Amino acid sequence: METSELLKKVRQIEIKTRGLSRNIFAGQYHSAFKGRGMAFSEVREYQYGDDIRDIDWNVTARYARPYVKIFEEERELTVMLLIDVSGSREFGSVSVMKTEIITEIAATLAFSAIQNNDKIGVIFFSDKIEKFIPPQKGKKHILYIIRELIDFHPDDRQTDIGQALKYLTNAIKKRCTAFLISDFIDRGDFKDALTIANRKHDVVAIQVYDRREAELPSVGLMKIKDAETGMERWIDTSSSRVRAVYKEWWEKRQAKMNDSFRKSRVDSVTVRTEDDYVKALIALFQKRN
Repeated sequence: METSELLKKVRQIEIKTRGLSRNIFAGQYHSAFKGRGMAFSEVREYQYGDDIRDIDWNVTARYARPYVKIFEEERELTVMLLIDVSGSREFGSVSVMKTEIITEIAATLAFSAIQNNDKIGVIFFSDKIEKFIPPQKGKKHILYIIRELIDFHPDDRQTDIGQALKYLTNAIKKRCTAFLISDFIDRGDFKDALTIANRKHDVVAIQVYDRREAELPSVGLMKIKDAETGMERWIDTSSSRVRAVYKEWWEKRQAKMNDSFRKSRVDSVTVRTEDDYVKALIALFQKRN
């Protein structure tokens, strides 16, 4: 993508997603994703009913009367976006590709994070770790992330979600909130890696898919290509049996994915490319409150 075209696209994404995060998600995001714990704020004189375990004995000794420590919620978070950049994201049968929706969702979450004074970082993955952007604050950092979301070109085209989750677990030392954004078309089993990652961090899964991945249209002979392996084959979509077998495959795959989320205790939401992802994210935030 040429520099002028890329900058224009970055600006368009910024205007749309920053507005969404400010006007719609500000309070929802804040309440759905809590800070790491309680941080010391100040001391004040002891009052009847205060917990004696909060007494600051050094200050008490200095003033010869009891003082207690006051704590407040430590709000600052580290937010990590795990972005699937495998070949299957380059698909869309309606008016928009999966990669465009993934970019908009990621940018919206990024702006929500910095408006909440959180750090934001990114892991781009295919069947390997393609790029790691360490978490930082600030608009300049966000615009760099958006530019990469729009114009990143991976080395590989296949998917290994488990590898990305293992990298997250090892690379980010302190507890973070991690949004795993993918179509979850992965031939491997990532449940164990997801369980381990969610024990250390707060992992949230966002699936983006196209309706033609869930159900074949009846349009006669169709040449299909696996975007990740390059394999091609012809199928007869006019056959009700072919369509039924394909739909059954999709439903089994979805059931396995959702079972992995449930057993790993990971909150999740599914977004279809033609649907309103804003509603889906709001529903996800409300589920966590």
